Amino acid sequence: MPEDCSHLSQHFKFTNTKTHVCEECVKIGDTWVHLRLCMECGNVGCCDSSKNKHATKHFHRSKHPVIRSIEPGESWTWCYVDEVMGELG
Repeated sequence: MPEDCSHLSQHFKFTNTKTHVCEECVKIGDTWVHLRLCMECGNVGCCDSSKNKHATKHFHRSKHPVIRSIEPGESWTWCYVDEVMGELG
């Protein structure tokens, strides 16, 4: 865990989800590439490789700093504030 990021060492309420769609993309009839989970509130949004970038837009609205990949086999986390990756422990 990067020592210069206090956000990644927080206790998170949301580490998993049963949601496997970007609900904002579904509402507008669009598609996504990969999904990200907000570890503070459980919001699922599409990644920055997706056209709509809903996970990043969620960060800008909410200021919730940490997301994780919910893609099969991936357990990495990302702090938007400090721009560092971590690993779900």
